[in-house]
Amino acid sequence: MQLSLYPVRACGVHFLSTQSEIRNGICLVVAERVIFPHCSYYEMKKTFAILNEMVADGAIENYAIAGAIGAIFYVEPFSTQDIDVFILMPETQNELIAKIPEWDYLRDRGYSEIRGEAIIIEDWPVQFMPVSNALEEEAYLNAETLPFEDTPVRVVLAEHLVAIMLKLGRPKDFARVQMFLSQDAVEREALLNVIERHGLEEKWKAFQSRFLS
Repeated sequence: MQLSLYPVRACGVHFLSTQSEIRNGICLVVAERVIFPHCSYYEMKKTFAILNEMVADGAIENYAIAGAIGAIFYVEPFSTQDIDVFILMPETQNELIAKIPEWDYLRDRGYSEIRGEAIIIEDWPVQFMPVSNALEEEAYLNAETLPFEDTPVRVVLAEHLVAIMLKLGRPKDFARVQMFLSQDAVEREALLNVIERHGLEEKWKAFQSRFLS
């Protein structure tokens, strides 16, 4: 198990703490790096910084972190291998370019490795995902800015993350929905409003019957 020290509440990510101590007047926790199986905390931070630079330089209009990395801003961390990034594509963008929309910008800065559908940025596979339905578009437009230490990160709201997981309906999605609910990481009324707006009532009822009854 790889352990590292981080200031408590220093970033938007919650760590599974196993030990704490006071050092130079700052409370620190010894945290298990369960979300960083193949690269470091600092590489994750640099990846977020690159995304912010892409927005500042006009390479993308904006972004919203979704998927498992989005989830660990709200619940206890778990292992994941890549970063899902929602983006809004111009209507004229063709399908081929949409798969790797920022290729030229990233290649010019030395990020030229492609792994599957992801671009490797600071050792993290980053998958740029054009929003493809009304739920994803709403999630992108209403994302909130949360701190990852001193780096601002635009993250999909917890309620939208849960709704997207319900819509996908994979076993790992159901497991993560249970995490959000058991850790009180969603506002129930807001979640139900999202579910109703996007026609997910039957999926929600089926989930409740299977996992909450």
